[in-house]
Amino acid sequence: MMKIHVLNKLFLVVCLSWCFYGYSNNNPNEAIDKILTELVSEIKEVKSSYEKTNTILLKKLQDNKNKLELSNDNAEQLALLIDINQLNSQLNYNLKVEAADLSKIRYIKGLQIIKILYEKTLSLDHHFSSVATFNEINNLSNPNHYPEFLELKGSISSKQDKKSGFDLTSMLGENIYTSVIHSFVSLFSNDNTSKSEKEADLKDVECILDFTLRMHNDLSTIYFETAFLQKSNANVLHELEQLFVDFTKPINYYIPLAECRNNDDWDVVKENLNSFIDELTRFSKDEALQYKAHKMRINLEFSIDRLLNFITVYNAHIDQGSKFYEKFGIMLDSYENEQQCATEIPLEYIKLKENIAITIEKFNTAYRPVEINGSKMKEILYGINEYE
Repeated sequence: MMKIHVLNKLFLVVCLSWCFYGYSNNNPNEAIDKILTELVSEIKEVKSSYEKTNTILLKKLQDNKNKLELSNDNAEQLALLIDINQLNSQLNYNLKVEAADLSKIRYIKGLQIIKILYEKTLSLDHHFSSVATFNEINNLSNPNHYPEFLELKGSISSKQDKKSGFDLTSMLGENIYTSVIHSFVSLFSNDNTSKSEKEADLKDVECILDFTLRMHNDLSTIYFETAFLQKSNANVLHELEQLFVDFTKPINYYIPLAECRNNDDWDVVKENLNSFIDELTRFSKDEALQYKAHKMRINLEFSIDRLLNFITVYNAHIDQGSKFYEKFGIMLDSYENEQQCATEIPLEYIKLKENIAITIEKFNTAYRPVEINGSKMKEILYGINEYE
């Protein structure tokens, strides 16, 4: 049995070092994949170790039962019965400790995954927050914020017939549609300007007007739907923080996830987990405390259930964001006069297109869904490999 306890401690040390000091890998999804691969490997190794030990105990148990059937000596029979009882107790204890060890491994890996998902969700939150504000998008899609159009409006105003012309209110003057219509009416109804001058003035702003009128609705849609995604991400972040509360409650750690991260408090989490595992192992040895040990294992398993449920929510959120940004890319690529008006299109529009393309790539790499399906899901949740 000494070999098993040494192995258990070795697993705990290795798992905790991975959990609390992290991976050097820059790709969080590769880190999660590595965690899941290690999880399956460690579970198999623990099972194999207990199987070998229990096989020896079972052989001794069967040998003693055979001897008991053949023995006629009362003292020998008593000794054999005591030995048989001890072997049965040891097998029963091994079964419970093995279950605790498997729960421990899955719990530690779950905590690692929570840390990675938190960083990913925070990164998404920073991304959505850094997307152009409404005023910036409004500037991009409103001709009233282009010097060339303002110059045209000023020229029209100075040349218009003061008796028949009129000025818009400041509110309507900022409105893209009323401002453009007013400028067209004033330009073409002004008898003080020649036809060639009107055509030249219109030529100077045609790309600006074409771009802003065509793209105004699309750019506004991108803003509002990004705001929706940001709110959805905030909800996911809140769910993840609540998951951490539920996840660490069994080990008596009550510091919020954000505070734990900011204060680098993982050593305290490690200490609480060590104490919990030690107590669970101690209770598993005492018949009077078997029910309490069982409840402790259930609490760990329930935490893992919650994590898997959250992963489903996270995956749906990432799938939704990816589809939205693919749509944004299509919308921005839909401006059909981009080449013709290349010198007039604002650089912010080109930059926005580039950022959308980069974000789509991030959704497919850094943010992509966590793939836990089929047999791997069973292995994580129950420690069961259906192919064994």
